[in-house]
Amino acid sequence: MIVEDPHDVTYDPPHSVTLTESTDVTMEPSSPIHKISTCIVYENCLLELFEIFQAMQLQLYKYTTFRRLARSFIKPAIVYRWKTMQDATLEQLSQQQNVILGGDMRADSPGHSAKYGSYTMVDLRNNMIIDLQLVKSNEVGGSYHMEMEGLKRSLALLEERGVTLDSIVTDRHPQIQTFLKETRIKHYYDVWHTEKVLGLSKKLVLISKNKDCDILKKWLQSIKNHMYWTAASSTSGPERVAKWTSILNHIRDVHTHEDPAFPQCLHAPRTSRDKSKWLKAGTEAFCKLEKALTNKRILKDVEKMSPHHQTSSLEAFHRVILRFAPKWSFLFLECCADSTLLPCTSMKMLGVPKQHHQLVSCYTE
Repeated sequence: MIVEDPHDVTYDPPHSVTLTESTDVTMEPSSPIHKISTCIVYENCLLELFEIFQAMQLQLYKYTTFRRLARSFIKPAIVYRWKTMQDATLEQLSQQQNVILGGDMRADSPGHSAKYGSYTMVDLRNNMIIDLQLVKSNEVGGSYHMEMEGLKRSLALLEERGVTLDSIVTDRHPQIQTFLKETRIKHYYDVWHTEKVLGLSKKLVLISKNKDCDILKKWLQSIKNHMYWTAASSTSGPERVAKWTSILNHIRDVHTHEDPAFPQCLHAPRTSRDKSKWLKAGTEAFCKLEKALTNKRILKDVEKMSPHHQTSSLEAFHRVILRFAPKWSFLFLECCADSTLLPCTSMKMLGVPKQHHQLVSCYTE
């Protein structure tokens, strides 16, 4: 078998083949662009990657090379893909009425010392991401104001694109409460955020550890379930408050209530096998529970809990972003933009199941 010398200028193969750096029969990335893309997809932990290569005495592109190639090739592709998807989504929403949105901020580090934050807006009816705003803390005078700025930018974009809002579901951020009240946009609180910020479950657990309050342990999960049921089964603020406070009668085995917004429990009459679980009015356990469930702050927040849509899908999306931009790693603004937009291009539908609540009973045993 005669093998022609490829360096022989007189050699003329029957079929012209151009070899490039990207040709790889192993189907593994070999070009710089492929390698850079792989680094972005897999958690964007370049500093760790550099340390590993240095420990193994292997050569790797410099960080400046990585950013130059990413800025020239990868970022334009990510931005183009995201803008194309966003334009199509906003065009659809502009033709609809009463759009229900959810919004939340994700910071680049835990606590109140974040440098960058990304505010995500999602269409809660269709579970679709419609906008993402990257905010720098020194632009707004501190990390506390980043969430407010992100919301303003998103609302300005939606107004420009002709999207008509019905309501917005967010957490209990004080600045957002004031702003949406002034702009007369209907504002609801996410139930999970409300329960978390109020710390109701933790407070009740502490109360139940007292000597004469041990009976409350039988009701902890029921009270938590009751909060979700209250939000999901009500159509107005007064009805939510009436249903929420009705639990104080129910735990005493009293199922008719004085508030006309919710005159009686919806469950069928039943005889409990465990009669020791019922509380008695005037006892220390009941008084402490009543004080915890009916303080002004809780009643005010219960009145504004979201009746149908929650932001659990948005929380799930933020957990996906952690794979691209971990909170414990420092990223420059440009890197944050790439790492935050990238999951948006691959998650048009968040795919998070909608929450289902039991709507036939005012409590769950």
